[in-house]
This record gives sequence, C-alpha cells and structure tokens, in this order.
Amino acid sequence: MDHISQNNTLKMLMNYKIWADEITYDSVLKLPEAEITKIRESNFKTIIHTLNHIYVVEDIFKAHLTGSKHSYTTRNTDETPPIQKLWNATKTMNGWYLDLVERSSQDELSTIIEFEFVGGGNGRMSREEIILHIVNHATYHRGFVSNMMYQIPAKIPANDLPVFLRDS
Repeated sequence: MDHISQNNTLKMLMNYKIWADEITYDSVLKLPEAEITKIRESNFKTIIHTLNHIYVVEDIFKAHLTGSKHSYTTRNTDETPPIQKLWNATKTMNGWYLDLVERSSQDELSTIIEFEFVGGGNGRMSREEIILHIVNHATYHRGFVSNMMYQIPAKIPANDLPVFLRDS
C-alpha cells in the first residue's frame, strides 16, 4: 500500500471511530444514570466502566506513542468518571489520535514503539499498528456496550464500518 492510500485508510478509520463513538455516547447519554452504572452480565459489568476501559487503553497507548510514562497499573480505573466527563475526555483523545494520523509521514507511522504491557511483558508495535489497535479495540468494546443497552432494553443505532461509509 502506498503512503497516500495507507494514510487515507488510517484517516478513514479514525474518522469512523470518532463517528461510532459519537453514536454510542449519544445513545448512552440519553439513558438514566442508574442504567449507565447498573451491574450487568458483561466483562466490564457496567456501560460506563466499559467505556472507561476504552479510554484508559487509548491513554496508555498515547503514552507509548509520546514516549511518556503513564500511571496505570491496570487497564481500567477503580473510580470511573461521570459519563459527561468521560465523553469530553474521549472527544479530546479522539482529536489527538486523528491529529497524529493527519500529521504523520509513512516513515513516522512505520516507526516501531517498544513498551511494557500493563499486565506485564514487552510489546513492540509500529505507530500504525497502534492506531489500528485503538480503532479495533474501541469497536470490540462498543459491541459490549451495545449488548448491555439491549439488556435495558434500549437500542443503539448501527455503528458498523459499512454504515459509516454509506452515511459519510
């Protein structure tokens, strides 16, 4: 894949993530607080804790990408921020990643980042692979959020890539 099409694909995927996050948070923010924090049959137990996990992982990888230290000892936090605060932080994080994609050259995207996983062990990924992981990871966990919303029952609009491509 050449630089232009590869970078365009990363931009498209980041824009897809931003769009899907907006749809998800828009639906979640319409729920009563009790539904957002209610314990459910799911890996992260609550809607907000699942969304917080997405944010924490993005923040961890942001630290890896910038060569800075993070303070996380797990892939989530003991205290979960209020939903609006988390949404504001997510929007800022999405902007940071999109800006990274837009300003990075192919050489920069190919740069290998070495890091230590929060759970232990060494990791080694290119900047591009990290960005692809961020998009994929968020998609995976938005699926958990959708499942928990169906348990309410509440419906979340389709946020699949083909829907984004059709609607954008």
